[in-house]
Amino acid sequence: MTTNSLQSPAANSSLDTWLDYILAMHPTEIDMGLTRISQVAERLGVKTLTPSKVITVAGTNGKGTTCAMLASILQEAGYSVGVYSSPHLLRYNERISVNGVDVSDEQLIAAFQLIERTRAELSLTFFEFATLAALVIFKRQALDVIILEVGLGGRLDATNLIDADVSVVTAIDLDHQEYLGDTRELVGKEKAGIFRAGKPAISGDPDCPASVLAVANNIGAQFIQVGQSFHYQPHGFSVNQPAQTFDYQGPVWQWQGLPVPQLPLANAATALAALEQLMPDLAFAHISQGLLNAKLAGRFECVSKQPLTYVDVAHNPHAARYLAHKLVELGAKRIIGLCGMLKDKDIKGVMDCLAPVIDNWYLISIDNARGAKASDLQQYLATETSHCFADMASAWQAIGEHQQAGDAVIVFGSFYTVAAFSNVLEGK
Repeated sequence: MTTNSLQSPAANSSLDTWLDYILAMHPTEIDMGLTRISQVAERLGVKTLTPSKVITVAGTNGKGTTCAMLASILQEAGYSVGVYSSPHLLRYNERISVNGVDVSDEQLIAAFQLIERTRAELSLTFFEFATLAALVIFKRQALDVIILEVGLGGRLDATNLIDADVSVVTAIDLDHQEYLGDTRELVGKEKAGIFRAGKPAISGDPDCPASVLAVANNIGAQFIQVGQSFHYQPHGFSVNQPAQTFDYQGPVWQWQGLPVPQLPLANAATALAALEQLMPDLAFAHISQGLLNAKLAGRFECVSKQPLTYVDVAHNPHAARYLAHKLVELGAKRIIGLCGMLKDKDIKGVMDCLAPVIDNWYLISIDNARGAKASDLQQYLATETSHCFADMASAWQAIGEHQQAGDAVIVFGSFYTVAAFSNVLEGK
């Protein structure tokens, strides 16, 4: 497929112009397969990233936080680290970072220009273009470690053109069923497609589908699963009190008294299992400080103290169950939920998980083709505790008019929802 009808951006074009061009290039946003991107990567010389070590992270939930903790620990230990992730919250640049700093518009445009010259007759999806840009930038930086977050699935995802030194599959649940299948076994098989023969393959799901182990066995990967090859135990917690420290036991490490990070503990243990295989000589002090430093926007992130307000991009039942647990830990007088979701998500499943802990619901419509209307969400809730709004600003204003001392607000349901709320807070 060619893109002759599209005019390449001029030499002095902005990043936004390039992003619009890349988005228009390919007729479908998702076109899974590695043929096109592999050919262009070969021409660019980025099919291999040696001498950099590569960690690839797949999973339904927990990919982003696992990547954040991997990067934080490695940077604390003095390694140079690149992270490629998606989607972004506010700025496209968030998708590619080097040593914790988002890349500049200039770096992205230079990479896009190179890819545009190199791809010739081949069209690329938005995500394929983005992935190649990350690889080009990382290769030029000659980094110690590169962390690639899988966008969708694993086996056919653009990131899977790179052979990882360690592959990680976090929690597995149903999402993107039209592409990955409608059972956990089918989803697990797709995500395990990132495993490589003879290389460590980490599973952070205690109820891992049998298909994941089957893929690992079939290709001869070194399968390492939570609850079997590695374990973790939190300490110092009660019903409304989060854990303070935890212990980790794996094939090499026997750590006691590690600090519990702000991010999910299960993903911290999974990150440690990956690092234990890649860099077994990492020091306890670097691991501890790296865990304490790790953060990721939009993951149970406190954005306001008055009123106490958190944001979370949770958009499926697995993430919603974890969010419900964190909300109970707050011990707030009332929990107010401000929610907007995409219509292709399991709205009922998310609502069922959170309805028992959220006292009042403020529901918004997401204004794009995939967005659900507030009324679509309300049908799964008691109408006397739920209220519909056309946009984020009006919902937030209504919450401000009715909040009480001791309330906590949780804004959740989608990256779009959290981004819209961030813009409202900043007065945009």
